[in-house]
Amino acid sequence: MTVTQPAKQLDFFERYLSLWVLVCMITGLALGRLAPVWVSTVSRWEFGAASHVNVPIAVLIWLMIYPMMLKIDFGGLHGVFRKPKGLLITLFVNWLVKPLSMMLLGWLFITTLFGRTLGWIDPDTAKNYVAGLIILAAAPCTAMVFVWSYLTDGDGPYTLAQVAINDLIMIFAFAPIVMFLVGVSGLHIPAEVLLVSVVVFIVIPLGAGALSRMLALRAKGLEWFDAKFLPRFRPVTILALLATLTLIFAFQADNIVNHWTAVILLAVPILIQVYFNSGLTYGLMRLFKVRHDVATPGALIGASNFFELAVAVAITLFGPSSPAALATVVGVLVEVPVMLSVCRVCTRSRQWYQKALLTGDGNNHSE
Repeated sequence: MTVTQPAKQLDFFERYLSLWVLVCMITGLALGRLAPVWVSTVSRWEFGAASHVNVPIAVLIWLMIYPMMLKIDFGGLHGVFRKPKGLLITLFVNWLVKPLSMMLLGWLFITTLFGRTLGWIDPDTAKNYVAGLIILAAAPCTAMVFVWSYLTDGDGPYTLAQVAINDLIMIFAFAPIVMFLVGVSGLHIPAEVLLVSVVVFIVIPLGAGALSRMLALRAKGLEWFDAKFLPRFRPVTILALLATLTLIFAFQADNIVNHWTAVILLAVPILIQVYFNSGLTYGLMRLFKVRHDVATPGALIGASNFFELAVAVAITLFGPSSPAALATVVGVLVEVPVMLSVCRVCTRSRQWYQKALLTGDGNNHSE
């Protein structure tokens, strides 16, 4: 398998990631409150009346995903199946446990406890919140997981392979999972709108990245590609991420300010789900004696979300100021500090983890 490994040095942006998220949040909220007409206009820039795909969000997500796709040689992904345990555990948690557990937690806390029992959330709003949580959980992390993997000394090529396979699965599994689970929760999602979202936010950047990589390697070779071509996109990716976060919070400014208690309530199932899924993945990796540098990115992929995609899809399906979109935005608020705490747990528990990898004869037989 041929992949380009993430740089082994955290840059200024990555070291202060929480700070940048906070700056984007404040900037977005300020824009939403101080320039509501401009924000409202931008939120209405859509591809068409039927699809409701927000043009700025779509373009920014393309700019984030495209450089990541350039790193991956899809033709060489078969190499990861030579040591499949870590991959299979990650896929099991990502595509079965994670969406189902989020639907259960959403029903338990948002619909039942905070809604029917305490009366803090009305039934229709609760359904929309749960729909947003399901969309969030059905989109496994792609870009930010490379930062988390580095912080835990994860295996770079294996992380890339896990992300690439998740992205390929997402093309076919994301829409059916969302439609089924949201339908079970009591809301109907138009199939054509969701399929358009998959094509716009997943298929197009994936295809563009794969095609560009193939053409660039044929024209210039791998050395030029790694040293000259890929570095040009790094500032683009970072700026696109920051701009996306700013727009997300601008679109949701009124929702966040006027319904700040809902932000706290929505954070409860998200927090539980992140720690549950990361702990489950990490524990299963240890049980099946997967190497620590494979287990940690697997646990982080299993816990974190592709929140940019989730927000974009929620906006497309329900509108930029909808409760469903707010639920996905809370995922952005929670993700960075919580994932940093998961990274610390994985790093500090390395010695405990590796004890399970040693057999009675003192040899390590892990993948």
